[in-house]
Amino acid sequence: MGLALCLILAGCTEGKPAIQDHADHDQRPKDELVLAVGAEPETGFDPTTGWGRYGSPLFQSTLLKRNSEMKIVNDAAAGYEVSGDGLIWTVKLREDIRFTDGKPLTAADVQYTFEAAAKNSSVVDLTNMQKVEAVNDYTVQFTLKQPQSTFSSLLVTTGIVPKHAHGSDYALKPIGSGPYRLVQWDKGQQVIVEANPDYYGVKPFFRKLTLLFLSADAAFAAAKAGKVDMSYIPAAFSKQTVAGMRLEAVHTVDNRGISFPYVKSGGTTKEGYPIGNDVTADMAIRKAINIAIDRRALVNGVLEGHGTPAYTINDGLPWWNPGTVFPDADAAQAKKLLVDAGWKDADGDGIVEKGTLKAELTLLYPSGDVTRQSLAMAAAEMVRPIGIHIRTDGKSWDELKGRMHSNPVMFGWGSQDPIETYNVFSSKYRGVDYYNAGYYSNPKVDAYLDQALKAGSEEEALVFWQKAQWDGATGFSTQGDAPYAWLVNIDHLYMVKDKLDIGKQRIHPHGHGWPVTDNIEEWKWKS
Repeated sequence: MGLALCLILAGCTEGKPAIQDHADHDQRPKDELVLAVGAEPETGFDPTTGWGRYGSPLFQSTLLKRNSEMKIVNDAAAGYEVSGDGLIWTVKLREDIRFTDGKPLTAADVQYTFEAAAKNSSVVDLTNMQKVEAVNDYTVQFTLKQPQSTFSSLLVTTGIVPKHAHGSDYALKPIGSGPYRLVQWDKGQQVIVEANPDYYGVKPFFRKLTLLFLSADAAFAAAKAGKVDMSYIPAAFSKQTVAGMRLEAVHTVDNRGISFPYVKSGGTTKEGYPIGNDVTADMAIRKAINIAIDRRALVNGVLEGHGTPAYTINDGLPWWNPGTVFPDADAAQAKKLLVDAGWKDADGDGIVEKGTLKAELTLLYPSGDVTRQSLAMAAAEMVRPIGIHIRTDGKSWDELKGRMHSNPVMFGWGSQDPIETYNVFSSKYRGVDYYNAGYYSNPKVDAYLDQALKAGSEEEALVFWQKAQWDGATGFSTQGDAPYAWLVNIDHLYMVKDKLDIGKQRIHPHGHGWPVTDNIEEWKWKS
């Protein structure tokens, strides 16, 4: 029996302190929940190092937040305005917010938070912030180096920490002004939180939450045993039923797609890693793969029906261009495209070639990721009939770093911040971390991305984000340059007690953090 399952069901220790045995739902107070909805944060609960980036900070307030329609609304902010040149963001704060230690939240705390996040800069990208100043107790002013429409997303995802109590152990013992406060953290096992009685927003119905850190198998076993009110599950368990629980499938932009090396082979990175691939540098190859793949079959086969076909990095978000959707599963069209581009099977071995170049590739995926492995293998089979031979190979992330610029890679993205679109497709990010790994570059796309980034607001930027995807002539979508073959968006699946109402879930980002709790104030029992 695995440790996590042992702890929750039997209370045994196997060398670690046992968690308390969690009573069945009907025996618990109605204002308490036991949840298994995500992994334990490895670095703790400090927003200045990234906590809350993929979901609500829970313990901290943010200046702004997104509602269920993905519109930006106020949270700790009473309002904000942006100067005509887009460089000055002035935020007025609510004056009724207190941290859980009783101290008021002021502009000094906001200034400190963003300065600390900029200094840490491991996850929160504030490189464009020139300075942040507390104008008075309840007004804070951000000065940017250049206009940045996506700056509002940083105000959405960065929780405010108290200047007076942000010590070296803050990540372990966070103090904030969010809807809940941390009461107990048993590392490797659980976190217990209680509602913040002084919370300024809508008071949550549930007074106490216990969040268990369980493997997928253990979480499902806990659900079947009636020990949890809600549990995340993988698609492989979705066909099974659990008495007294329903399956909730939340749509996401938690996507998976194949990144193609966009340039021909020959160059190397400063680390000496090879760049480019002569096969995928041919647009006909990239487009043929895109057209031949049956995305709906991938959703039904690999994801057990719990997902959606993916066409871009940001399907369904406000900055998505619906014109990027195209007919797929069309082997005949894919073959014609290859023939027209000079790819033919001259020697009859089932693999097309162009001169001496054969259409053979190795598609890499992170070893241990069963979903990505299954998608890679299925995609390889789907393109075999059009004469493209793809081998699949699992590698560690360290190994992928050295090979991702010269081989196709099964990546996963999905952010509620459009800056991710910029980072993945701007030529400025070629070879930067895992971003533009294929060295994609298109001057017109770069111009659209820059216009989107420098727009005065998120709304003004929308048209430029959409044109970067496809303007009718070019773009980074499949109709344009096709530097990616996007495959699926993976639904986030949860087993939920029949009478537990988890509110209107907005489209979820990539599966880090606890995005399902982002609207925790809406949760209640159905009458």
